[in-house]
Parts: sequence; C-alpha cells; structure tokens
Amino acid sequence: MLAATEALVLRSEQLFGRLFERVPVLFDLRGRAAGMFKVVGQRRWIRYNPWIFSKYFEENLRDTVPHEVAHFVVHELYGSRGVKPHGPQWQAVMQRFGAAAEVTFDLDLDGIPRRRQRTHPYRCDCRLHQVSSTRHNRVQRNSGRYHCRTCGGDLVYAG
Repeated sequence: MLAATEALVLRSEQLFGRLFERVPVLFDLRGRAAGMFKVVGQRRWIRYNPWIFSKYFEENLRDTVPHEVAHFVVHELYGSRGVKPHGPQWQAVMQRFGAAAEVTFDLDLDGIPRRRQRTHPYRCDCRLHQVSSTRHNRVQRNSGRYHCRTCGGDLVYAG
C-alpha cells in the first residue's frame, strides 16, 4: 500500500510537472470506508482501512489508492476552496491515473469490524429516541437542537 501510494505520487509529479510534499500514510481507519484523505489546518494525511484492505487487497490497490491519492493531488493543485470532493478536478486526476472515477464501492463487509458510536436516550412528546454521541454533544454545547419527525416535539435528554 505504501509503495502503491508513493508510486502514484511520483506519477503525479511527472503528470503535473511539479513536486508534491509527502504526507503520512496511516493504516488506522475503521468502519465502512476503505480510505480517506484528511486535512486539518496545515496537516494532511492519507488513511487506509487495514481490515478492508486485507479482505479485498487487489480491489483496493486498483481503486482506493488512486482515489485517495487523487484527493491529495487535487488539494495540492487547487486547495480546498470551491473544489468539490469528487468534482471535475478529481475526476480529471483519476482519468490521468487511468482509474475509474467511482465514489463508493459495493463489496461485502461481513467480518469487518465497524466503528460503533454510543447512543443517548432522548424523549419527545410521543416516544423515546436514541441519539448519537455527535448529536448529543451538540445539544450539550448548545450548538444543535433536534426535533421528532413524527410529532415535531423537541428532543430532550432523558439520561
């Protein structure tokens, strides 16, 4: 995986006539995603899901590695403002790689560990809801409010 990622970065340098700074490549991704290009401030890195890669190595070498390297190349060439994740710039890079510009894969993930998010009990006027930790934290920080789709009532923490 590291060699395939490096080979595509080298190829990108030839295709675009410029050098690209190397970013960390991690094998720490969990859940249903096979790969991810991540940017936080000035930091950038590529993450791969070792479980999915071990189950579908060839498919991921062919599809996921170019997909994530293309995100990295687009970010380096155009930045992130006004550039859609799978927009024309990304599709053009994928085409130059000779890879299919597919956004998702449809492989059986049976046996792949999934990331589980804790849920929290919330009540409305008609029933009890289970709300994800992400939404629960937003409510606790007063940066989010949620309503029941059935009765329209506010969801109130019941824990």
